[in-house]
Order: sequence, then C-alpha cells, then structure tokens
Amino acid sequence: MTQSTVHGPDPLADRLLAAVIGALEVAAVDLGDRLGWYRALADTPATAPQLAARTGSDPRYAREWLEQQAVAGYLTVDDVRAAPDERYYTLPEEHRAILIDEVDPLYMTPMARMVMAFTRNTPRLAEVYRSGGGLSWDEMGDDAREGQAAANRPFFLGPLVTEVLPALPEVDAVLRAGGRVADVGCGMGWSSIGMATGYPTARVDGFDVDVPSLEQARRNAAETGVADRVRFEVADAGRVREEAEYDVVTAFECIHDLPDPVAVLTTMRAMVRPGGTVLVVDERVAETFTAPGDDIERLMYGYSLTCCLPDSLSSDPSVGTGTVMRPDTLAGYAAEAGFAGIEVLSVEHDFFRFYRLLPR
Repeated sequence: MTQSTVHGPDPLADRLLAAVIGALEVAAVDLGDRLGWYRALADTPATAPQLAARTGSDPRYAREWLEQQAVAGYLTVDDVRAAPDERYYTLPEEHRAILIDEVDPLYMTPMARMVMAFTRNTPRLAEVYRSGGGLSWDEMGDDAREGQAAANRPFFLGPLVTEVLPALPEVDAVLRAGGRVADVGCGMGWSSIGMATGYPTARVDGFDVDVPSLEQARRNAAETGVADRVRFEVADAGRVREEAEYDVVTAFECIHDLPDPVAVLTTMRAMVRPGGTVLVVDERVAETFTAPGDDIERLMYGYSLTCCLPDSLSSDPSVGTGTVMRPDTLAGYAAEAGFAGIEVLSVEHDFFRFYRLLPR
C-alpha cells in the first residue's frame, strides 16, 4: 500500500479506505463472537495465552486479534510496552452492551454476523445480477437467519412491548384482555414471543415459510416459557385462509421481502376481526429518493443489494420490492389489497417505521 493511498487527497478514496477498514473490523468482531473471546473477557482481563486457554483456541491467533482489537479501540490494554504475551486486555464496561449483552437495545454483534453472511455471497450475487433470478434466504444459510433474528431480538423483547404497543391504546387494551395475534413472517419467533411475554394472557400464532427458523422459534418459545400461548405454523401467509379470527395482525420487517406483498396483505385483511388492527413495521427509509442519502438510507440499500432484493427475486413472479420500501410503495400495495389507506404512527425508532393499515 503506497503512502498516497493512505493519505490521498481524494475524499472518495479516503472514504473507501475507511469502508475497507470497517469491513475488516466487522470480520474481526464476528470472529471474536464466534470464538467466545468477548465473553471470556467480559469480567476478567486476559493475556493472549490466558484467552486462548479459556476458549480452547490458538494463542498466536488470540494475540493478533487482541492487538487488532486494542488498536481499533474495542479493547483496552494495560501496558503497550509489555512483552506481547504479557499484555493484559480488557473489555471496557461501556462496550458490554454493544458486544455481548444479547437483550440490550445497543447489541450490535449480530449485525456483523449478518453482514459477513451477506457479503460472502458476492460471487453468486454477481451471477444472478447478470442472469436474473435471485438468491433465497434459505441459500444464504444459518448465519443470515440467525444474525437477523439476534439483531431484532432486543427490540422485540423490549421496546416493542414496553413502548410501541402501549402507545397504541386499542392494541394495548385488547392484548391485555387476552386478545389473539397473528404474526406474519415471524422468523425465529422473537416478535411473537415478545408479544406473549409482554401480554401474559394474549395468544399468538406465528406464520413463516422458513422451516429452520420455525423449528428454532419453537425452541425459543419453550425456553422462554410461553409455548402454551405461542403457536408456530409453516405457511405461506398469502395462502392462509383464516377468516376474521384475530384481534391484531402484524408483519414485522418482512413485507419488503415478499414476492407478492399484495396477496399477503389481502390475507392479513381477511384474518383481522372487524375493529381489529393490522400493523406493519418496516424500514425507516426516506419518504422519497434523495441522493446522496443519510446513513440509514445507505445501510438499507446495502441490505437490499446483498440480501432482500435477491431473496425476493428468487421467487418467480416477484414484484422485487427490495429493502427500501417507501411509504408510497406500501400505500399502493395496501390499496390493491383492499385497504382504505395507511397511517404512519407517531412512534419514534432509529430503524423502523410503524404503519396501521386502515379498513374500508
């Protein structure tokens, strides 16, 4: 690498270099998570040989990772002048929530796992970009589905039931009274489980097409003690035909992935009782296309290129929405599905926008 590359006068070159450094740091975070190194440092500092012994890993690799993490500022080191295998490394207390606390809203390690899963498919994505077709969620593998579920888990078990649903008085009231919920596109079930734990008399039915996700969802429900009130069913929501049985019908961060969102929204409309609520939660992208965009827009387009659009286009036919589903796009799908319109709810969140679909 030349000196001009590191300190070039071109802002785009500097930005791309920063992105490359960030990508390599993401890989290091994923390694630290997979190997249990962050957790091993959570309460007790360690040298490289100590960390390797605690985790059953190689001390030379542990040393290189520890040095990289200290250089990058994820860990601290007691004495930079000490011999390499005698330096003690510490996970700062303020980094615990981000790196190891699975239910903290700041927990971000799963995002590293997701990004690594998505970007390793780049050669395959290049093929489908040329020829058409797509790359399904199932083809992306366990890392993608597990990373997605773990990334959303803190929201579903926390703010969803402590802030979002209580801000919708009619939904809060019916769930407190033991209402029934259909959770469409539930994945590994944390949205369904969150609603069941937050509302101890509510009953939740989760629907998804991904069998491995639902198998894990059932295990998650059993481990959290709500399996008696949460049921999971392998089903294409566009073909579910349960007439007006639910007080609340939800779709969390999945409508933009669907090859036929109108069919699914039509089913959701048929599933809800008169006076009930259809709630869609999707990405908080800009309302109109603007370039350049902010960090959220950049993140969502990145997800769309590497995951959501290829997944949607793996089905034929498909509308190919992609991650960046703007409110007007959802409004169009809702109108085709027989709704009178959509209402954007006044619920603040960094990543999500909350919609109520209005009956005719």
